[in-house]
Amino acid sequence: MNSLPRDYTGEMAGVATALLWTATSLLFSVAGRRIGPTAVNLTRLSFAIVLLAITHRAWSGNWVPDVGARQVAFLAVSGAIGLAIGDQALFHAFLDIGPRLSTLIMTTSPIFAASFGYMVLGESLGRLGLVGMVMTIGGVSWAVLERRPRPVAGAPSRTARGVALALVGAVCQGGGLLLSKQGMGHGWLPAGERLDPQAATLVRVVFAALAMMPIVAIRHQLIRRRRSVPSPEPKRSDRIGYVLACCGAVAGPYLGVWMSLVAGDRAPIGVAQTLCSMTPIFILPAVAIIHREPVSLRAVAGALVAVGGCAVLFVR
Repeated sequence: MNSLPRDYTGEMAGVATALLWTATSLLFSVAGRRIGPTAVNLTRLSFAIVLLAITHRAWSGNWVPDVGARQVAFLAVSGAIGLAIGDQALFHAFLDIGPRLSTLIMTTSPIFAASFGYMVLGESLGRLGLVGMVMTIGGVSWAVLERRPRPVAGAPSRTARGVALALVGAVCQGGGLLLSKQGMGHGWLPAGERLDPQAATLVRVVFAALAMMPIVAIRHQLIRRRRSVPSPEPKRSDRIGYVLACCGAVAGPYLGVWMSLVAGDRAPIGVAQTLCSMTPIFILPAVAIIHREPVSLRAVAGALVAVGGCAVLFVR
């Protein structure tokens, strides 16, 4: 009988990702109100590229990862879909319907990720894995739905747009993780020839930043049409916004995306994405401490159910 210990690296990386994304969500929410979601997205990706390149140089001795054309193709599309389009949609959803409802809709991303993993890579979670995923998503939803989101001035059209954008973000996040896993070599390369998650993260973030360029150009043209006077000098609040975006980049596209690829590399996509989606639960105590908002029994119960679901995923 095989008595080797179970490798929980992927599951632990998924929980670490959720913790890191909790920090980056708090930082980006403040930065987004100061400089806008597009500036936040481009700033965080640009700063993360510098950090990832320095890390890769320190580890491997090279600035550019040694990757094949097929791997680059998968990672490029993954970065464009998951980090550029998906996150851009999510940041705008925050402004339309608020972070609470947006986060709730984003908890559907493990469903898309598990479906993609089954269809493309043949990954099956089994009955116990499905139970754990349902428990985790249900617990997060129960906690997040405790308080109704504040109504957004201007209404039904913005609400519908926000829900649609959050769903786009959920689909892109699940699809982006699948493409990242394929970019590392899962499904077509032997285990010993697969790309390291850190190098994969660097390639993915570089192409995500490139994919942001058309978005930035379109936004710039729209702003120019609305203004008849030159743009004013950056305000102090704008500078603070960029500093917060850089701080969030450390926890988000640098460490957070790196850990999410470790999770996707070492665990089935459905499990990895479910554990990465625990961010709303970790945000509860942060909000209670920072904003002094009381945490109800319902929120605690939802958190316990979600944590129980994570435990099931660990021992499935």
